[in-house]
Amino acid sequence: MKIGNIDLGERPLFLAPMEDVTDASFRYICKEFGADMMYTEFVSSDGLIRDAKKSLAKLVTYAEEKPIGIQIYGHIPDAMVEAAKMAENAVEIAGGAGADIIDINFGCPVSKIAGRGAGSGMMRFPDKMVEITKSVVESVKLPVTVKTRLGWDDDSKIIVELAERLQDVGIQALTVHGRTRCQMYKGEADWTLIGKIKENPRMHIPIIGNGDITDAMGAKEAFDKYGVDGIMIGRATYGRPWIFKEIKHYLSTGEFMQPLSVLEKVELAKKHFNKSVSVKGDRVGVLEMRRHLSNYFKCLPDFKETRLKLVTENDPAQVLNLLDFVAQRWG
Repeated sequence: MKIGNIDLGERPLFLAPMEDVTDASFRYICKEFGADMMYTEFVSSDGLIRDAKKSLAKLVTYAEEKPIGIQIYGHIPDAMVEAAKMAENAVEIAGGAGADIIDINFGCPVSKIAGRGAGSGMMRFPDKMVEITKSVVESVKLPVTVKTRLGWDDDSKIIVELAERLQDVGIQALTVHGRTRCQMYKGEADWTLIGKIKENPRMHIPIIGNGDITDAMGAKEAFDKYGVDGIMIGRATYGRPWIFKEIKHYLSTGEFMQPLSVLEKVELAKKHFNKSVSVKGDRVGVLEMRRHLSNYFKCLPDFKETRLKLVTENDPAQVLNLLDFVAQRWG
């Protein structure tokens, strides 16, 4: 599978961009476990053009993450174009290694985004979505991709026709989450329309499926049954970034990978924690690791007291001591 000139190999696996989750430290870990393509947390086009500190910080990527895309969102055409140009010039603006792809988020369902017409809110205005996409494609040299949903609600599942229109204005890959905006993340993802896009003889760009891929068997079924070119994994990576390795092992061998031991998880958590602190500093690095540390060990018995300490401790050295305790107590 290729996006522009970027060769991702056969049946690539993508890490979904998730706000406050897929920061540089988490991407670093997912890459080590075999994620073929990753994206930054989504970046507000309004925030970028206002030079908002938080938005600019999200433009920073690292050489070991490549290939990587910067994802932008918004509902104002001029702002989206300007943001795309800034993302393309991320090295000059924010430092780091820069982007290989510009991705447009037309999929986020949360009310504060969709309610003002951005993210999946754009599904109510497909003409405007296509207009924005066309303008972005024409304004940058990097490949442009789009992530979106099936439609706004069950009565407006427009994705099959919309996919053609987005392809026709020049996007080079399309990711589809198998839910409508009104579903949010409830119910089961419906991959049938994703399969319909692949069956359309006019479609020639790669199609990436997203939604409810939680294990290796589900990934294989998505590739085999719906014919997608790639799979994007989101919430299933929480506390389990090794899911990419599990899936690749199963796809290549037909066998399940041995589960990680507690000791292996502790060493992984330490690596992730140290990366977070090195990238973001002690205070923010510790705070933003709490959700991950909680998820790494969520299945351990009698873990409640230790979990509480892990998610309240502010001293990096003490967090590492707690992880050593986890290894001694449960390893």
